[in-house]
Amino acid sequence: MDYYGPMRSSQRFLKHLGALVLVAALGAHAQSSSAPVSPAKTSALDADLFYQLLLGELNAQGANPSLGYSLLLDAARKTEDPQLFQRAVEIALQARSGESALQAARAWRQALPKSREANRFVLQILISLNRLTDTVEPMKREVALATEQERAASIAALPNYFARAADKLAAAQALEQTLSTYTARPENGKDIAVTAWITLGRMRLMSGDRDAALEAARRGQALDVRAEGPALLALALMGPNTTQAEALVKKYLTPQAQPEVRLAYARVLLDAQRYAESEAQIQILTRDKPDFAEPWLIQGALALQDKRTDLAEKSLQKYVDLSTANTSNPTQERGVVQAYLMLAQVAEQRKDFAQAEHWLSKITNADDMLQTQTRRAGILARQGRMEQARALIASLPERTPAQARSKLMAEVQLLRENKLYQPAYDLLAQATPNNPNDFDLLYDQATLAEKLGDTEGMERLLRQIIAGKPDYHHAYNALGYSLAERNIRLDEARLLILKALEFAPDDPFISDSLAWVEFKSGNKTEALRILQSAYKTRPDAEIAAHLGEVLLSLGQREQAISIWREGLQLNADNETLTETLKRLRVKL
Repeated sequence: MDYYGPMRSSQRFLKHLGALVLVAALGAHAQSSSAPVSPAKTSALDADLFYQLLLGELNAQGANPSLGYSLLLDAARKTEDPQLFQRAVEIALQARSGESALQAARAWRQALPKSREANRFVLQILISLNRLTDTVEPMKREVALATEQERAASIAALPNYFARAADKLAAAQALEQTLSTYTARPENGKDIAVTAWITLGRMRLMSGDRDAALEAARRGQALDVRAEGPALLALALMGPNTTQAEALVKKYLTPQAQPEVRLAYARVLLDAQRYAESEAQIQILTRDKPDFAEPWLIQGALALQDKRTDLAEKSLQKYVDLSTANTSNPTQERGVVQAYLMLAQVAEQRKDFAQAEHWLSKITNADDMLQTQTRRAGILARQGRMEQARALIASLPERTPAQARSKLMAEVQLLRENKLYQPAYDLLAQATPNNPNDFDLLYDQATLAEKLGDTEGMERLLRQIIAGKPDYHHAYNALGYSLAERNIRLDEARLLILKALEFAPDDPFISDSLAWVEFKSGNKTEALRILQSAYKTRPDAEIAAHLGEVLLSLGQREQAISIWREGLQLNADNETLTETLKRLRVKL
């Protein structure tokens, strides 16, 4: 049985026992002094009690912890001393006797009914014993014992007690009973009622009941549309099948909304690869809250990803300026490191290698050495010093398997970026047999096989991934797109890409693959519809290449030229776009 809660050693009890002895000794000394003193308060520690405590502790640490428990619990009842009650609880827990621990905790609570610590022990032990229906009374007591100022925080903390409970559904039901007083009668306190609904929603989400959690968020927001709790709960519920959750978030996001909530929404959109919508939220933040640092980092990363180096540099420098004044924040410290790395990448793309090294030199934390040296290796490679670049990565320590893998991926990426596909493939081919379940390594090997023209090897590796990890949507998409690109087995290609969309329905690049299948199948109008939607969601050079070709095939040459020009502005080096323009003999 896994009991949890504060577990202190017997040394703390012995220290307490020593303190009791000292108090008694000081009292005796005062009574023997010739100086006039006030009548001393009688010490609870007489000879019999001292002997009982000593005997109890010796047994607890020796061969008879059950006797030690009984002696200490009896002493606790006599003295109503909370430390003695807690020691009795601890002895029972150490002996893995949950019922005895519960008995002691309840005795403690009965003796000291206003003790929140005693009540929390009762609650935690009941949860450990999986007696979740019995937790309603101690949870109600926990909230009732809180001061008016503490009540909301006390309610919000209740789900934390059930983090390790096996039956989260029963926990949610118990919590619903506990909070019914507050959720059913919001007129008694609107803020508390909102907190109660959101707390219940969090517990329902922990139990896997997303619909009930969404209903809790809705009920909370109905009480106060300006409360951020319902919006944050809705953010946790956002996904392709919970559009109603996003509606709650949008309802909250007025100009008066807390910037942290808008930032969280932008990050959720980013994780869903809804880049354009994410950037729109970030632009609102950088415009309305220019001193809020984090949005500038995200804007810089998005701009760098799209090769908008001027905007990337401006945004990242703004983030550094705002953050370096507050480096005591560990999160911002990590962000500054990432900003320096991206600024170095901007300089590297401009072939300003001295400036790139300037940014890298600002990173001094040993934990960031791999990223820093990898960026330095990239600079060396762009200067034609590939052997030195690879040696720099090889010189990094690899004390753990994770470090060894990071080094491998850094070298593979270095070779890939410089179109040295064969040595990159060879590195992965050596590593994957020892890591058969590392599907990311297998996927990278498959994409390199395609670069080398080994389509059979690519397909074999992708099918190996699909067999081993059926939810790895990148493998379905890559295989489906490859079949479409070669204009073979188009029905199978469509099925593969549709399968990928089941796992990532908002991914514009998978939508691009589906459009390419439709185009190759002769469904040009449908291909155009899908591509226009994908490009609106994610303006990208590769999607622009396909969209332009479909427009051209439909006789819309001017629109195609316009899209291709936009694509070149996004990324003039994109292989798909440059190959498309070359194949179609288009000069812009």
